[in-house]
Amino acid sequence: MSRSAHPAGPRHADVLPEGHWTAPATDLNVLDEKVWSRTVTRDADGALTVGGIEVARLAEEFGTPAYVLDESDFRARCRAWSDAFGTDADVFYAGKAFLSRAVVRWLQEEGLNLDVCSGGELATALDAGMPAERIAFHGNNKTVAEIERAVSAGVGRIVLDSFQEIARVAHIARSLGTRQRVQIRVTVGVEAHTHEFIATAHEDQKFGIALAGGQAAEAVRRALTLDGLELVGIHSHIGSQIFDMAGFEVSARRVVQLLAEIRDEHGVELPEIDLGGGLGIAYTPEDDPREPHEIAKALGDIVTRECESAGLATPRISVEPGRAIVGPTAFTLYEVGTIKPLEGLRTYVSVDGGMSDNIRTALYDAEYSVSLVSRSSDAEPMLVRVVGKHCESGDIVVKDAFLPSDLAPGDLIAVPATGAYCRSMASNYNHALRPPVVAVRDGQARVIVRRETEEDLLRLDVG
Repeated sequence: MSRSAHPAGPRHADVLPEGHWTAPATDLNVLDEKVWSRTVTRDADGALTVGGIEVARLAEEFGTPAYVLDESDFRARCRAWSDAFGTDADVFYAGKAFLSRAVVRWLQEEGLNLDVCSGGELATALDAGMPAERIAFHGNNKTVAEIERAVSAGVGRIVLDSFQEIARVAHIARSLGTRQRVQIRVTVGVEAHTHEFIATAHEDQKFGIALAGGQAAEAVRRALTLDGLELVGIHSHIGSQIFDMAGFEVSARRVVQLLAEIRDEHGVELPEIDLGGGLGIAYTPEDDPREPHEIAKALGDIVTRECESAGLATPRISVEPGRAIVGPTAFTLYEVGTIKPLEGLRTYVSVDGGMSDNIRTALYDAEYSVSLVSRSSDAEPMLVRVVGKHCESGDIVVKDAFLPSDLAPGDLIAVPATGAYCRSMASNYNHALRPPVVAVRDGQARVIVRRETEEDLLRLDVG
């Protein structure tokens, strides 16, 4: 099928009952820079380009659906975070957002550290050459084999998540004849303003050791007495996709209070405090994320003020941006298939991907933007729901958006801000083949994670 616009007869913009929606005031051909990577623009014909390459060329060479990652933008965001926090703090990229060997190499070249939370992520980091001392290892249920590999490799820190893990890591480190640098993850009782499933600092959830009831203080006592551990700090993470800094202020205050209690009881001032990640990005034009320098100043001021009040030396701050770095750097490129108008409601636009390449809409009720990217259009806007090809009514990519009413099968559309938690959470539902990740930079494109094939699926099916 040709990827150029197909002729289509006039079609009215679908409408909900009066008052339920209004057509967008902005030109649908204009891209909102907040939700797209920095090298994205439109050429003279209205086609989207990224890194100097037209999307039609990418679709022709690599197929659709595909994740298109702007390498220049990724590197620039790494530098922005590094510059914002400077040499007196540490920035750990949260690999769970998206990780590949190419990404590990970019992080290393741009001076960032790496946070991993599984044996597979650790293997990827080590295989790609990230120095072990620049790796932090998270997870609420690390296996013995994972811990042994991390300790043997010499990872810079392991974040302890339970009383059992304190003893387990200490025993493994001792058996390997070393002392492992560790932090203790505490839950500080902060209700972050985010989705229930990505809020992680209230007591009723699986991560960390609660401050409430003295549990965190007891965890510190145990860690300080074990020969295999070198306790270097306290870790806190309050959730994901957060715009309001108030939660971080409360979290920092409570963590510093714990540091003061540790000093008073044990005569030890721990040198590190990790405030996690979770800073939000713009998925739609209505989102208003903070810049790294604003975040760095706000967190630095909070910690300094609380430490001065408690009579503590200011510890070294660590942060863990993942989504905030990679999220805006990529978009997912789809080809339009079936278009199904529902009179008086909306038009359903089916694409050649869906919940297997972006589960976040179904899982978190996430909102995304979408644009026609293979051409420009002066047609009237229509209210659409972009859906996938899976046998599931919840297979929704973009719940409600506007696209031109002359949209036709074969057009290319793109959903921006899909760099984080899309490829990393992708599945083979309905035996779908997971899309490739195509990195673009300075007019060059290359696959950094290849598209799965039917042979890949069948190779695992040994029955």
